[in-house]
Amino acid sequence: MSCLTARTGRQRQRYDGHLRLVSGCIPYKFEKIAGGCSGNIEQKLLVLMISSPNRDDLVFPKGGWEDDETMREAACREALEEAGVKGVLDDNPLGVWEFRSKSKQNSCSLQGGCKGFMFAMEVTEELDSWPEQANYGRKWLTIEEAFRFCRYDWMREALGKLLTTLSKSRENNTRNELEELPLRTISEIGLEHPMSSSPVRFANHSSIQQLAA
Repeated sequence: MSCLTARTGRQRQRYDGHLRLVSGCIPYKFEKIAGGCSGNIEQKLLVLMISSPNRDDLVFPKGGWEDDETMREAACREALEEAGVKGVLDDNPLGVWEFRSKSKQNSCSLQGGCKGFMFAMEVTEELDSWPEQANYGRKWLTIEEAFRFCRYDWMREALGKLLTTLSKSRENNTRNELEELPLRTISEIGLEHPMSSSPVRFANHSSIQQLAA
């Protein structure tokens, strides 16, 4: 088990009015694959999502932004605690979204409102064990799979922003791996892979923790 420990409690939690401030990220990496009959090496974009306790869907690592850390530090901490990954976080967030916490989805009160800042993180290290491994499993997904497994609109919007950011990086960067990255438009993905109407179910956390090949 990991010798690291996760933060608990909300004594240092930041708020904007009644909205709890949350910071998180979309971890991603490029996997090298053989490019068909030509044998050329291409890059496949993979996104990391995690299972959440007592739920069947997948989410991105995120959590409370506390008053003794920056927004980016909070996002990195949550990625480590919940998903067991470290990486290079973008300087600026992909965007900011308002949503309700999982436990308050059906509540009409002001409690449970969140204002979340999501970053892109290129993963450089995957830990074999992490602080919240008992509660959160992790799985690498293609971008099409990630769109399909997102439960909420704001998550799909954040994925769209990630694609836009990576596409701009490809245009402005001469690195071969980004030049060959076969990114497709969001509309193409949406037409081919509409969101599933049934929840995603996994037998147990151990099966989720096996990284997709």
